[in-house]
Amino acid sequence: MNIFKSLLGKVWQDPNAAEVVKIEMGQLYLVRPGNIRSSRECIYNEAIATIRRVPALDHNFQLVITRVYEDGDQELLEDEDETDEERVFLISEELEFHSGVTDDEPTFIWRDLDGDVDELYEFVASGTNEPTRAFFETCMYRAMYERKFKASADNTKDSDLDQFIWQLALHVMSPATKARGKTGNRKSPKNEQNFGDLPSDTVDDSTVQPRAMPNKTPSAAARPSFASSSLPTVTSQEGHIFSWNLEIEGFVAEREEVIVAKIVERTPGNFNYWLIISDEDGDFVSDKISSDMNPRWAPKTSSLTWNYANDGRYDSWALQLASTEAYDEFKTAFAQCLWETLHGIEFRKAKPDEQAYVISSTTEDIEMHDVENDGEDEEEVETELDPDEASEEEEEEEEDDAVSPMPQGERNSQLTIGYKGDRSYVVRGNNIGVFSHSSDDQVKYYATISKISTPQGKEFKPQEVMLHDQDTKMVLKNPLDPHSLFSMDIERGKVVEEWKIHEDITVDHIAPENKFAQTTREQTLVGASHNALFRVDPRISGSKMVESQYKQYVSKNKFSGVATTASGKLAVASEKGDIRLFDTIGKNAKTALPPLGDPILGIDVTASGRWIVATTKTYLLLIDTLIGEGRYAGNLGFDRSFPANAKPMPRRLQLRSEHVAYMNHDINFSVARFNQGEGQEENAIVTATGQYVIAWDFAKVKKGQLDKYEIKKYEDMVVQDNFKFGDDKQIIVALQNNVLAINKKNLKRPTRNSLAAPMSSLHSRSGIVNSPY
Repeated sequence: MNIFKSLLGKVWQDPNAAEVVKIEMGQLYLVRPGNIRSSRECIYNEAIATIRRVPALDHNFQLVITRVYEDGDQELLEDEDETDEERVFLISEELEFHSGVTDDEPTFIWRDLDGDVDELYEFVASGTNEPTRAFFETCMYRAMYERKFKASADNTKDSDLDQFIWQLALHVMSPATKARGKTGNRKSPKNEQNFGDLPSDTVDDSTVQPRAMPNKTPSAAARPSFASSSLPTVTSQEGHIFSWNLEIEGFVAEREEVIVAKIVERTPGNFNYWLIISDEDGDFVSDKISSDMNPRWAPKTSSLTWNYANDGRYDSWALQLASTEAYDEFKTAFAQCLWETLHGIEFRKAKPDEQAYVISSTTEDIEMHDVENDGEDEEEVETELDPDEASEEEEEEEEDDAVSPMPQGERNSQLTIGYKGDRSYVVRGNNIGVFSHSSDDQVKYYATISKISTPQGKEFKPQEVMLHDQDTKMVLKNPLDPHSLFSMDIERGKVVEEWKIHEDITVDHIAPENKFAQTTREQTLVGASHNALFRVDPRISGSKMVESQYKQYVSKNKFSGVATTASGKLAVASEKGDIRLFDTIGKNAKTALPPLGDPILGIDVTASGRWIVATTKTYLLLIDTLIGEGRYAGNLGFDRSFPANAKPMPRRLQLRSEHVAYMNHDINFSVARFNQGEGQEENAIVTATGQYVIAWDFAKVKKGQLDKYEIKKYEDMVVQDNFKFGDDKQIIVALQNNVLAINKKNLKRPTRNSLAAPMSSLHSRSGIVNSPY
């Protein structure tokens, strides 16, 4: 807790400073666990939280929540005899102060000493970063220390403050758990950890505020068509089952008693597996195991969360297993069944190192090689605590839509962003819209290149486009002629050359010769067919494929994407889900990473080659190519093969199931990209699904915080998005009928307000219960 020593010295040791620390933005709520109708009442819609010294009384401090009035409100309240402008709480152990998370926003929670015994105050510190939250919490504990011991907290150690961290018995409990303990005698499995205790990597404490427990219906409802008791069981474990309630924004228990979670094989031999939840009356939850479930595992809480699609709704469910052992066994069985479903063969037939690779991809707690905590925490805190000193560019910017007069009837299908000329290009049918990047960081319609056609005058709709030769050319793929590429002179707006590649080899994917080749006069590029990798050189006569730099595989690999590093090394993905790493074209891959089973839609790599992000329909797969042990430790997988027993541990970047429930549509990611720029380090990953642009904080992801993403919703469907070249803030977004730019800081943390469709179209009750197979 004393990680901010210099900052504490500034704000704590000045006895003349009335205010110790302040959080400038948040909301204050009163939480009444026993009152179902108004369990969470908003007291101040906008408020400031301050730790203040008590005048003329040493070693005493107050927590002060001050209401912030909107424009015009102050005048309206001047005529009132009594106003409620601030609430003051003497800081002491009795407050049982602790922190939590609500809708991914940090919160501070404490007892209402003037209210009922179970009433709580909650301050939601909207937009506050993690270092600032930790600093504020540390100041609270220091204030408690000074009041208790009547002495300065300047020389305290972390261990001196541990006594003030609110806890009950031997484990920390959320207020939800404490309140829920009054609801009745619930049967619990041995070593049970209440779902209200789950940390933020699965379910946030404060999103599981005390909820009314649903009662089991007295009469048996419709059961699945086939009783699971008659089917082969892969694994069976005890636990508790919860569902996300959209109205009260929290998980609630579907059954108070212990349930049995099973994985059964619906049709033996066909790899058709189902997740079944049963109670003493029989099966009441059933869901077919597939990647569309969006399964997410959390070892810290021995839990699985997933989504269930039902009649246009996407509900969120959570299963907490009774013990660590039960969790490990259930997770392994689930991963094996999912793999068999995707591959159509038995898991035991996979090689041992491939099996380990598959199982490791489901692990959430992660420690990356050589990733150190950065030293920016104090700077972040000081910036947030002194918002007036922030630069003007931190202010919210409005987005300007660049609506083009391009032909109607078609929709935007592709986006490519310029490297040299401050232009973006959007494919729409057989037309390409040209958009300029203005000085105010917006995009403006510039021109339309109409009626794309071959040199022979035959019109076509480009299937894939890539800028080339310092943005003076654009290479086009024509779906009607897969054995050729077409070169368009951008200044003339006309296709001027056809590059015939090979009469027996199709060009399914293209990539630059290296990560930044498009900023140079480099003429060659990389091509891939479904089972071959080759170099294309338009300067040679006849077929443009370089015969000496060509590698074909006998099997049908179904290559689905290729990406290059700054030094020209290649990462190639396939529809089967495997990834190959090459140091050069024409040779065997140095590393072949086995498939998880989901088709890879596209792939990107950092300039150094250290990190790869591969996109599947429902998750992004992040891979660290650094070899961590063995003879070639310290090399990358592009240069040397991984030891068989030390393959990298792939990490899944997923949307949390409760967020998907608010989005209320299936996940279908566009190809994810790192921000890129010569001499820049990648610090973000951007993708899209449906109406949402999503960006992961790559620095936090490397530290193991896999769900640190922000989001922006649009009225139209997002076709493709990517960072402006050389800029890690500006994102160019192509909607189906629009093009615009957005600053990454204008993306928001996913909450009910930033995600949800109108509540009238959402339902909290899921058809997963008692649904037939």
